[in-house]
Amino acid sequence: MQNKKSNRTGNIFKVSVLILILLSSVINVNAQEQSPKTILTTGVPFLLIGPNSRFAAMGETGTAIADDATAMHWNPSGLAFQQDDKTEINFTHSPWLAGLNISDLFYDYLAAKRYFKSLRGTLGIDLTYLNIGTIIQTDEFGNNIGNYKAYEFAFAAAYTTKVTDDLGLGVTARFIYSNLSSVKVANENGSGTAYTTSFDLSMLYRFSKGPKFIKDRFSFGLNLSNMGPKISYVDAAQADPLPTQLRLGLAYKIFKNEGNDLTVAADFSKLLVNRKGPTDVDPFYKAFFTSWKGGVSEIGKSFQTSVGAEYWYGKPRLIALRAGYFYEDPDYGNRKYITLGAGIRYSLYGFDFSYISTIESQHPLANTLRFGFIINF
Repeated sequence: MQNKKSNRTGNIFKVSVLILILLSSVINVNAQEQSPKTILTTGVPFLLIGPNSRFAAMGETGTAIADDATAMHWNPSGLAFQQDDKTEINFTHSPWLAGLNISDLFYDYLAAKRYFKSLRGTLGIDLTYLNIGTIIQTDEFGNNIGNYKAYEFAFAAAYTTKVTDDLGLGVTARFIYSNLSSVKVANENGSGTAYTTSFDLSMLYRFSKGPKFIKDRFSFGLNLSNMGPKISYVDAAQADPLPTQLRLGLAYKIFKNEGNDLTVAADFSKLLVNRKGPTDVDPFYKAFFTSWKGGVSEIGKSFQTSVGAEYWYGKPRLIALRAGYFYEDPDYGNRKYITLGAGIRYSLYGFDFSYISTIESQHPLANTLRFGFIINF
């Protein structure tokens, strides 16, 4: 019985490690012997995947723009400025981590938003789904005893409002479910499935006044996401922290004239997680303060940096070209890649796609595509 218990616990552990290796934003996936000095593993890292094709093509920048329904991920406060009388539905599909050639690993994201005058704000919802694929279950002798599907999803709802003409604020609540194993673990308090809740706080400031070079050109945003209790697959002692993340963004419209529109943006993001040992992790409200360590240089290294640009042609907007660059310090993951993409808008509809180009041909993210579809009605 002890062997079976150990084997089943091992199965869950191996699946958990696989997911972390594939998806964590702070694991080094460079094909070198050296590993990053700092590995901040978290639970449910799929929450950090940039969902939509548009901002993904801009190096994964969107915190200071956030002008469509996918603001739910980048900066929900962007919804506060979307006060038209239309409902938007925004869908993205991606065969995730194309470099690994795993056919049943894919990512879907669905977001919607609507302004309600009676509420003096915009409501948004989104659904994030990661299909991890079929996992082969074995006994202590390595025999196949069945298969099961592993997947994770999160559902969120947000309320956002404009406090002033320039300032929008938002709050988001989220339910998270993770199924990494269908096997009950003997004499343990849990299984390979887990669920928890989290919330986000966000703000976006768009300058509608000021000098000509700032007015209606410059914006900055902040999103503090995935704050909540740790998630546990087996028991509370082995719980993992959520990927609490701070995102800061800047955006500047270089020009906008008859039929031409060019915007540049930059995002800076950091995990607010302090793991002192395998089972010794600060709760999120402590990690706000304890995750800033190592001095100015080390704190600077812990930030991911994204830059990007978007050019629109046509009046109204018709065709878009996008490009960007994502950088992560070698000590904190070492991901570096170029992003490219394009989009088209016609009547109520829109289509976007993005592409990741990596330096290493065997990089798991190499040649990853995202496809997006938008409808406004």
